[in-house]
Amino acid sequence: MAIPSRDNLLIGQILIDQGVITPEQLEKALFEQKNSGGPICTTLVKLGFTSEEKAFTLLARQLNIPYVRLKNKEINPETIQKVTAKFASHYKIIPIELQDKTLVIAMADPLDIRTLDDLRLLLGLEVRGVLASEIEILEAIRKYYGVGAETIERIISEKTSLSELKDTAEKTEDLEALAEDASIIKFVNQVLSEAIKDRATDIHLEPFGNELRARFRIDGVLYEINIPETIKYFQPAIVSRIKIMAKLNIAERRLPQDGRIKVRVRDQELDLRVSIIPSAYGEGVHIRILSGNLFLELEKLGLMEDDLQIIERMIKKAHGVIFVTGPTGSGKSTTLYASLARINSPAIKIITIEDPIEYQLRGVNQIQVMPKIGLDFAMGLRHILRHDPDVIMVGEVRDYETAEIAIRSALTGHLVFSTLHTNDAAGAVTRLLDMGIEPFLVSSSLECLIAQRLVRTICPKCKVPVKSKAEILAQMADIKFDADKVNLYEGKGCEYCRFTGYRGRTAIYEILTITEPIRELILTHASSQQIKQKAVAGGMRTLRYDGLRKVLAGITTLTEVMRVTQQEELAED
Repeated sequence: MAIPSRDNLLIGQILIDQGVITPEQLEKALFEQKNSGGPICTTLVKLGFTSEEKAFTLLARQLNIPYVRLKNKEINPETIQKVTAKFASHYKIIPIELQDKTLVIAMADPLDIRTLDDLRLLLGLEVRGVLASEIEILEAIRKYYGVGAETIERIISEKTSLSELKDTAEKTEDLEALAEDASIIKFVNQVLSEAIKDRATDIHLEPFGNELRARFRIDGVLYEINIPETIKYFQPAIVSRIKIMAKLNIAERRLPQDGRIKVRVRDQELDLRVSIIPSAYGEGVHIRILSGNLFLELEKLGLMEDDLQIIERMIKKAHGVIFVTGPTGSGKSTTLYASLARINSPAIKIITIEDPIEYQLRGVNQIQVMPKIGLDFAMGLRHILRHDPDVIMVGEVRDYETAEIAIRSALTGHLVFSTLHTNDAAGAVTRLLDMGIEPFLVSSSLECLIAQRLVRTICPKCKVPVKSKAEILAQMADIKFDADKVNLYEGKGCEYCRFTGYRGRTAIYEILTITEPIRELILTHASSQQIKQKAVAGGMRTLRYDGLRKVLAGITTLTEVMRVTQQEELAED
């Protein structure tokens, strides 16, 4: 445990004298700092005792040291090059300006004379410290140097030349040794850690002619992540390291490979689904991050009260088929798992067949599809029926055989859940008919079709009312509301939401219950558009409509709803 430094006590006393914090709060912060380390101001902000702006502005005035907001500052690349990534990461500093022979350094503790002296000796320059928040410093290091830059610098320094690296990448035995190198292991761990910290659901590593591009998907949108340019020389070693973690064949570079990695981060167990594909410039990597903290409560999925009541009624039926539709990554599996969790009890036997099993459900028999040994959805479904299930979940209906068995299972007294890839709820009927399923089978077995999309929710930290709402309200003519009582919101953008204005996601739904008029349309081979129109006339709310309701509720924005329902609008046209 670290002993509180005199600097921390001095800074804390200044903040107490100015009425920013209380002596009790300083005591708690110092105790927390013993375990976590770091500057006292950062600890006080993390504990919520003061705001960053207030504490640093006052402290800078009292110490007569400039306070710099790094997020608003563009730093010259030549200035960045004055300090290596290794030094910047080790000391948690960032160079911001070169004035004659004096380098201005942003640091969280500008009273740290030892660090300033070390930097003068290492850099051969006069160094002057200015105040900045540790959070902004770390973000600037990532922005200007790239994720894992200090690790890459260390590996390069150990090699005699870059050509040596290229030669290593061509030899499998050398590549395996490099993949097990501590620095490569550290870099891969840094990328994974960064993705998890940023709440990313997917990591993409894509090789191109002269670069390796890294992207994270956060709240459904891809963002390019800055990584060192020299990382391209380590692309084979990085891919090999990921292959070793996923127990894949590192010598095979011509064929796609799939694997899984189990990791534990901050008492949270994560399941990483790894996919490797060969491309023109090397192997591309995709990693899907699955968290064990799954929302298994229907109330937490974003369903409005009336839609929740419909789904509650549907999933308690004794038999029939319920399809959840939508593109990859639209939350279909989460909705299915939450539905199974709601009806799961010792009195009901539930069996699932999935590819892959994304989450373990207590009390549910789950089967993993294994095509290599002939265990596909259709084969597994046939054997499931011999185990006396009440409820069956089929991960996805992809072909005629699986669809037919699932539908016939429903007709023999089972409740079947599954997914289909269609643009809207009504499109599921057309998809089944196109597979070759007879209309009378579809009509008599279907009970409910649910289409869904995920929309980003407005950041709670920077949520503000929309100043001009007339234009937005004009696009909501189909919804009944009192315009004078409606408050629309948007996010200004802040550190908490990565300056996007959004943080987190919720679902919008389109729930089509199969009524007698709908069954008659199915029997006559009606188009999906005709079925949709009949369903809307009967009270169904479309994806766009449900999204607009969430805009009026202050959950998301019109721009976001339009973005995710654009395909639905095109399909209607």
